[in-house]
Parts: sequence; structure tokens; C-alpha cells
Amino acid sequence: MDERERIIRLWFDMWLKKEDSGITDIFSENAVYTESWGPEYKGAEKIRLWFVEWNTRGTVLQWDIRQFFHKGDQTVVEWYFKNTVNGGDAEAFEGMTLIEWTEDNKISCLKEFGCNINRYDPYRNSTEPQFREENAKWF
Repeated sequence: MDERERIIRLWFDMWLKKEDSGITDIFSENAVYTESWGPEYKGAEKIRLWFVEWNTRGTVLQWDIRQFFHKGDQTVVEWYFKNTVNGGDAEAFEGMTLIEWTEDNKISCLKEFGCNINRYDPYRNSTEPQFREENAKWF
């Protein structure tokens, strides 16, 4: 478990430092990475390409790990994430990542799930829901 947590922390730190410290070492050659809002990257080299390209236009400001859950060849990580893209407004959300591991502790599958931090009770003032007039978030 400690090795898997070390690898996950390394992955998060790469984003915070904007530095590839071994993407092809921690992802299996045919790994699949699915972002919470739909894009999917297949293969360690494609994951590396996405990482390098994204960091030319975006900055991860914060990515805090809250807790880990391990079961067999899977790990779930709960986290808080904050970023900016092209110098725009900062976006923040909570999320979880489901990771599947190979026998040699490489990431074979990673799926992100996001949760809006701007929550509210749509039934606060009525038995009819009152939803905010806003577009759904991308995550």
C-alpha cells in the first residue's frame, strides 16, 4: 500500500511542479486514463503527451489528498483540486480517483470523478426544487 500511495503522490506532485518525473514509469504501456468530464487517453505515451501539452496552458494550483482506500488491485483516492487554464479564473472541485494496478504496481486504469464544491439544498424554501440558473460544471 505504501508503494501505491507513493506513486499516487508522485503523480499529483508532477502536476503541481509541471514536471514529468517518470510518467512512463508509473503508468503501464497500455494504461487508460479517463478524465471526469469525458476525455480519455490510451497508453502511457498519450498520457505523457496530454500532461506536457496541458501544462503549456494550465496550472494546477492545489491538489490535496484527503484519504486512500485500498482493496486488492484497486485504490480510491479522495482529493481537493484547484487549477487555472490560460490565466483565467481558478476552478476548484472535490473528487475521487479509481485506480487499477498491474502486478508490478503500475497504473493500468485511472478514472476521475468530480463533485461541485458549490453545493446547495434545492428544497430549502419549498417542496418544489429550486435549482440555480447555471450551466452544469464540466466535471
